[in-house]
Amino acid sequence: MKFFQPKLLNSFKGYNGALFSKDVMAGITVGVVALPLAMAFAIASGLKPEAGIFTAIIAGGLISVLGGSRVQIGGPAGAFIVIVYGIVDHYGIANLLLATAMSGIFLFLMGLFRLGTLIRFIPVAVIIGFTNGIAVLIGLSQIKEFFGLQITKMPAEFFQAVQTLYAAADSVNPTALMLSIASLALLITWRVFQKYLGYFSHIPGTVVAMAAATVLTSVFNLPVDTIGSRFGGIPSGLPSFEWIPISWSTAQFVIAPAITLALLGAIESLLCARVADGLIHDRHDSNQELMAQGFANLVTPFFGGMPATGTIARTVTSIQSGAGTPIAGVVHSLTLLVIILFGAPLAKNIPLASLAAILMFVAWNMGEWKKFLDLKQFRLPYRMTMLSVFFLTIILDLTVAIQVGLLLAFITFIYRISSLSRYEPASTFDFPDLLQHQGKIAAFRMYGAIFFGAVKMLESIENELPSNVLLLDLKNVIYIDVSGMDAILELEETCKAKGVKLIICGLAHQPYEMAVRGGLFERSSNDFIYSDLRHGIAAAIRQVTLTNTEAAL
Repeated sequence: MKFFQPKLLNSFKGYNGALFSKDVMAGITVGVVALPLAMAFAIASGLKPEAGIFTAIIAGGLISVLGGSRVQIGGPAGAFIVIVYGIVDHYGIANLLLATAMSGIFLFLMGLFRLGTLIRFIPVAVIIGFTNGIAVLIGLSQIKEFFGLQITKMPAEFFQAVQTLYAAADSVNPTALMLSIASLALLITWRVFQKYLGYFSHIPGTVVAMAAATVLTSVFNLPVDTIGSRFGGIPSGLPSFEWIPISWSTAQFVIAPAITLALLGAIESLLCARVADGLIHDRHDSNQELMAQGFANLVTPFFGGMPATGTIARTVTSIQSGAGTPIAGVVHSLTLLVIILFGAPLAKNIPLASLAAILMFVAWNMGEWKKFLDLKQFRLPYRMTMLSVFFLTIILDLTVAIQVGLLLAFITFIYRISSLSRYEPASTFDFPDLLQHQGKIAAFRMYGAIFFGAVKMLESIENELPSNVLLLDLKNVIYIDVSGMDAILELEETCKAKGVKLIICGLAHQPYEMAVRGGLFERSSNDFIYSDLRHGIAAAIRQVTLTNTEAAL
């Protein structure tokens, strides 16, 4: 079981009452913060509010107990809203539960096979592009509730959603709009002046805004949609375990959405864990974290939950409140459980307009908008990648956006690496003997990597072949792939056909191993493999002298 080591097991060394009290207070704080967000994320995803709360309780607790980070808080996240809403719209809630469970299996396997570090290879431009695109879509999805528009069902596609909003623009509910604006203004004001509020600064603005809007709606009986009027309130207890109906005819349709959920969940959770590492000066176990996320997403759907991942805002709140171990995450889940057991009836008067304002505030804060202002500082390929992912996320689909973004990033990377790979003639200043054998001996020093994107270098060298000996100094070559080795072997064949001896110098480390696997040593005698260019040139001169002697005889 060495591959499965939750951070919780290592958190009790030196643990004492003072640390426990900090974890408890942090857990209670972040539990209160999670309540409005969990309900808002579920409603925006096309689900009932309790789906978000159940997810925060069950998945949040499992992620804390089994995770690879000491302080990560798991639960429903804003990044999932667009994907979940699309799955519910196209496949239904039953298939969303199936896709979530399948994504849990994928996540667990990613961690089991130690693929956690691969997530770090996703370029920042791709992450920023889809994060900002999701933020825009979250804001768009909340316009209906923010303005109180009379729309039966919002389409999942971007252009249809815009058209539907435009068609319903004359059905604005002034009361809902004023309540939304007031809630948003309170959130912004609370954020700006929170550090001056003394004891009250520990109360999250989202809770204050939701509570104030609920009181106003109840006292004045405002004509706005509430959780009670739309969903009938939330149940005062956890749901029972129910088997998800599974059949291959339906599972095959949700494989792609499940992969998307798994990939996004992995990215979000590991990014969150990295942020937490910087705040607590610790290092998380990415593979353990993925296995915990996978187990949580596999279990939660059987209790009516939605996809879960690590959440940056709640994790940072927990750390700032004094959390130091996964106990804080467990307390956060227990806090939510206590709230729904004893306070569920109070939730029926929470106005949806206030939750829409909270989600718009979250969407604005999750986006990295300053990166768009700094686009001029970056190269054109970086800008193209970021903007392509951003617009494709909004207009088409997150899966397509990530695929295109990764493709553009890979092409850019290959181009840059190939541009760094080069060759140059050996200096006659360093090797004056070459002057006496110009035209007969050609020596080239190669730099960078000889891979499929840079084999053109060797094709160019073919056009500069001497009459007797060609030397290639690979001392400064750091990597050779299969295509690169094939190109070297083809050059060797060309040289042999033209009666030119090929001498290889400076093979070491990975290039040497690739030469062994590629059969270069079997095709060339030891007389044509040398450790450095100087010895190779000396051998080349001997070869030319021998050739001249044989020709004279």
